[in-house]
Parts: sequence; C-alpha cells; structure tokens
Amino acid sequence: MPLLNTHLVSVAQLRRTDLDRIFAVADRCLPIARGEETSDLLRGRLLANLFFEPSTRTRLSFGAAFMRLGGAVETTVGMQFSSMAKGETLEDTIRVIDGYADIMVLRHPDEGSAARAAAVSQHPIINGGDGPGEHPTQALLDLYAIAKERGSVDGVKVALIGDLKHGRTVHSLSRLLACFEGVELILTSPPSLAMPDKVLADLDAAGLRYRLVPTLADALAAADVAYVTRIQAERFDDPVAAARLISGFVVNLELLESIGRTDITILHPLPRYNDLSTDVDHLPGAAYFRQSHLGVPVRMAIFCEILGKELA
Repeated sequence: MPLLNTHLVSVAQLRRTDLDRIFAVADRCLPIARGEETSDLLRGRLLANLFFEPSTRTRLSFGAAFMRLGGAVETTVGMQFSSMAKGETLEDTIRVIDGYADIMVLRHPDEGSAARAAAVSQHPIINGGDGPGEHPTQALLDLYAIAKERGSVDGVKVALIGDLKHGRTVHSLSRLLACFEGVELILTSPPSLAMPDKVLADLDAAGLRYRLVPTLADALAAADVAYVTRIQAERFDDPVAAARLISGFVVNLELLESIGRTDITILHPLPRYNDLSTDVDHLPGAAYFRQSHLGVPVRMAIFCEILGKELA
C-alpha cells in the first residue's frame, strides 16, 4: 500500500491507482458508515482531531469515520482553546500531541501548515485544510461523489464556479481530476477571484483540458457537473462589492430552467450562502447532501490505507 504510514498533505502525492484503491475501500466502508454493519478494525487506536479553524462537516466526518471503525477520538476546536493562544508554535504543539495519538488530522488557517506539521511528526498527519492551500480529502470525496452520481469520472465536463482564488477545495479537486481520462474543466469566476496561476500551471503540466468561461449561464450550459463554491465575503474589505459579485454567481432554478439544464449534477463543498438557492434542492441532480455524506466512507478508507488496516 503506497499510503501506508505516510502523511497525506497534498493531492500531488496521489496517483490514479491510489484513487481507485481508496474508492474500492470506500465502497466496502459504505454499510459501516451507514450503521448497517459494525467494525472494530481500529480498536485501541487514537485520532487527534486538531481543528484550529472553523469546521463542521470535515471535523465531524473524520471523527465519525474513525469511531465507525472502532477507534477513539480526541478533538480540539479553535486556536483560543489551544496552547498556541499562549504563543506555542505549531511545531511544538504537534511534537507534544505526537506522543498522545496514532494519527492526526490538522486544519489550520495558514497555507503550508500541514507540511510544517508533517515535518516534525512521527505519526501520520492528514491535511484537513490549510488556509487557501489544499483540502485533499475533500477532493477525494468530491471525486467519489462524481463517480457515484455520473457512473464514472472519466470523460466528465466539470464547471468550477465561484471563488476559485481562495477556494482550497477547487485547488485540490482540479489537480486530482487530471488523473482521469477525457476530463474537461470549465472555470467561471469574478475576474478578481480567478484560479491562481500556480494551479493552472499544474493543470497545464498534467495535460488537463480547461477553459475560462465568462458567464455562469455559459458554464452551466456546457457542463455535466456544476461544482459551486461560496464567494467568501469575509475576505473583502467592501461588503457592497462582495454582495455585487455574489449576485452574479447564484445557481438557482430560474437560471437552470432558462438554459434547459435542470438535469445537471450539482455539487457543493458546503456551507452554501446565497450562491446556491434552496429552490434547486428537489432536482434529481442536486447531490450536495449525498456528497457530504460520502465524506465518512472516504475518510474511513483513508484511515485504513494509512494505518495499514484491511476490511474483511
């Protein structure tokens, strides 16, 4: 197993064979994740869930995944409740917790924080989101959701919509999509929130086809999958300017009906906020809650791979 006892910091570590294997294990984990079966595969193992930035889905799904496999979880939430509030460095915090736990998940507001933690930890570190950097496990569950909803990731046209500059989920997902055959990316965002050049350079190097589309309607019309992301108003100094940008990137029923695309698969990493209307929730392709639920079996599979455990 290539992931055995390794840190999972970046999607750059993963190849198509890794993805296929993770998804096969996730399939086996599905009934355990739903509570239809039980497992004590990780009995006696301890996960340190270190979340120094707000999170609901990622934090709880990692914890649920570990406990569904029989392990125990210790969680810290918020920088103010850690010794870093007293001036302790991230590295020292990790060195201490390294003596407590068998594996750690880290979410931190600073880009590169997961790599810093991995550099000093003897136990595996999983990147649960490092500022505007990457979110590798979210990308894995996004791919798994596409495969479940569309039957395959190969050959899919995916529109990435919204804040492509700060959105770590789209940075990781776009890079992983390059592992598949015949995929095309359709990028649409406000000009000030375009995909970073360093990500585009990675896509060019990988040979992934992508194109920039100026309007949301054109992007939706051309795609099989719409991956909608929230425009992060908190990053703007001018709330009026933020509201203006958000208003031009709202996926709603009126827009989908006007372009004849009520059949499109809609994904969203959540939370949504004025970027994805609730009036599309009833559509068969509105898959974002199903997508979110897949975080548990995918993260179960990641734990199995890293800790060298195999389900019967």
